[in-house]
Amino acid sequence: MSTTGSEIKNIVLVHGAFADGSGWRGVWERLTARGFRVSIVQNPLTSLEADVAATTRILDQQDGPAILVGHSWGGTVITEAGTHPRVAGLVYVSALAPDAGETTAQQYEGFAATPDFVIDVAEDGYGFINRDKFQAGFAADASTADAAFLRDSQVPINMSVFGTAVKNAAWHDKPTWAVIATEDKAFDQAMLQHMAKRIGADITNVPGSHALFMTQADTVADVIATAAQKAA
Repeated sequence: MSTTGSEIKNIVLVHGAFADGSGWRGVWERLTARGFRVSIVQNPLTSLEADVAATTRILDQQDGPAILVGHSWGGTVITEAGTHPRVAGLVYVSALAPDAGETTAQQYEGFAATPDFVIDVAEDGYGFINRDKFQAGFAADASTADAAFLRDSQVPINMSVFGTAVKNAAWHDKPTWAVIATEDKAFDQAMLQHMAKRIGADITNVPGSHALFMTQADTVADVIATAAQKAA
């Protein structure tokens, strides 16, 4: 399958906390096979400003309209970076979606705790997912080997980012889609559904863990391709 003249051909993928862009490999393979031009952002995870800047650099390289995709913390990043003029649509993959003036931390208020998702914070303020809880909390539907690789290649995030308010919320002005993993242990399911409904997203639910960007690549790629067609 290849892209048609009525589809947007550029896709930009933004990873979340504790991960890097390599987890998008399966989605990249499926979309490039369909004729899309796929770019993957490597977030430093040091501040919201730095991650938005990293995303903006990739958006600046696009040769036309693009679909901007974010997983988890990447949802906060695309919410801010998505105001870029080349962004035609947004896809949230089990992702956070604050409004302008809100912090990421505020999205958790009023929702249930997630006991399987344990973050260990070092003295310098950077957090890792607890090694012993990693597979259960982050990648329960991944193979033991894949979960171990994700665990051992974690990118720590500066925990202060969750207290940084978003200045702009692109989902007010751009069409949005959401893919939600129904067995996600990083967020209360009610929280994911609430965020997706609040932003007016077209929601696709899929059985899977928080690592759905890797483990449910078929569904994620299909939703992105749909967004590319409908946002054109």
